[in-house]
Amino acid sequence: MRAQIMAIGNVTPDSFYAGSRLETADAFSAWAESSIEAGADILDIGGCSTRPGSIPADEEEEWRRLEPALAAVRTIAPEAQLSVDTFRAEIARRALESFGTMIINDISGGDEAMYAVVRAYRVPYIWTLRGDLQLPSRHPELHDIDLILDPGFGFTGGTGNDYECLRRLDSLRAYGRPVLIGVSRKSMVYKPLGLTPETCMTATMALQFYALEHGATILRTHDVAETKQVVRLYETLMGTPPAPLSEGEKGIGD
Repeated sequence: MRAQIMAIGNVTPDSFYAGSRLETADAFSAWAESSIEAGADILDIGGCSTRPGSIPADEEEEWRRLEPALAAVRTIAPEAQLSVDTFRAEIARRALESFGTMIINDISGGDEAMYAVVRAYRVPYIWTLRGDLQLPSRHPELHDIDLILDPGFGFTGGTGNDYECLRRLDSLRAYGRPVLIGVSRKSMVYKPLGLTPETCMTATMALQFYALEHGATILRTHDVAETKQVVRLYETLMGTPPAPLSEGEKGIGD
């Protein structure tokens, strides 16, 4: 399976990385166009920050933010694979009802209401394990859902746990599901190096390459063009014919 790239876009004023904050429909349109041009396979759109210490927007505010962003992206890229980043079943239902099939990316680990929505609409569901890599084996009742497994970096209980989880990433191969890795510019990357979210892109790329070696199939990233280069080098190393260059990649480094 070729690794896919998921671009991060947030309709929020308080996401931990300022570079992902896109607060107008025009900004989202430009982000979608540039992300696709740079090689993104999936556009992940969130309207409620879940960074540690944040106060989540209420449900109506989350939808007020999301609706114009999703509409803008559907208008300029109607065929793009979308993902909505929400832990609320009602927001997921509204997004699917209003804008059609998309991935539901739920950092909470889900509940019965969310599972009912993704079953009813038969859409892929990113199940965040929050560091418990044995969780799928204990919940066979969810195996009828089109699951994408996310270890949940940043939600495991600390940097040490994040790295222990990353070291055990290979164990997720046993479930035969796609594995999403979201380490982009997170504290597990910048804190050990004394950096900030703004200055840790190179370190992020190192961990993403490691993740590809150990079973990751989707990389969720703030930096699409650079992540695309990581994927292409990994494919070259593994002897996999790389996908053709996108228009956005042509000329990079020439």
